[in-house]
Amino acid sequence: MLSFDDGPSGSRGDNSTARVLDTLDHNAVQDGIKAVFFTQTRHWHGGGTETGRALIRREHAAGHVVALHSATALHSNHRFMAAAELDESLRRGVDDLRELTGNAPRLVRPPFWAYDAATLEGYHRHGLRMLLTDLNANDGKIWGVNFSWHKRSNMLRMLADTRARWAAGTMQVVDGHTPVIVTFHDVNTYTARNLEVYLRILVDVARELDMPVAGKPFYDDHDALERAALASTVNSAAEHPRLPGLWNWLWQ
Repeated sequence: MLSFDDGPSGSRGDNSTARVLDTLDHNAVQDGIKAVFFTQTRHWHGGGTETGRALIRREHAAGHVVALHSATALHSNHRFMAAAELDESLRRGVDDLRELTGNAPRLVRPPFWAYDAATLEGYHRHGLRMLLTDLNANDGKIWGVNFSWHKRSNMLRMLADTRARWAAGTMQVVDGHTPVIVTFHDVNTYTARNLEVYLRILVDVARELDMPVAGKPFYDDHDALERAALASTVNSAAEHPRLPGLWNWLWQ
């Protein structure tokens, strides 16, 4: 299950979100891949621009699942917001996506992976369920050094950890398959240029770990993707799924 954070890009030039959408639609691994896009609907250089809003509409029209990341001018931490401020932000985000796509979003991912019981309660008040991740491309840095020399080893290590949970039977099974959630950032230009490489790596490391994949390794149907995502959400603060990288140490 591919997911993308922090988009859409508001760039008028070589737009990284547009490139990601083009690659998902046509690549050498599997055409027509559908992904979950956690959007920033009012970011000053993203969803707050006409370019960004047009890309959100394009994501929806192409059959991707459009979800909420934030509705602030910057990448604001939901955990540090007062309840009223968070409620207002979520209301704006839900309204923005309903206006752009015709549907209220059902999924949310917290900026910086930061949440607590109060954050979860806020999400639930607005009909949102929180999706975290199993694998993370570590591509969240978009300024300065935004490339990776460890794409394969990083994915192999994290998928090996996920495989142990899968083998223990602790992961959800949806429509006969176990969703494995992978997170990228569509505003990262390096990721956008190398997305097809990442797709090959994901399939290759699954084979290396003797982890069976479906005939089509990536979701290509909106409804199946959304069902799998909703089944994989965190619904209680009593659950403590591992967060990516240093965020697990920082927040848990």
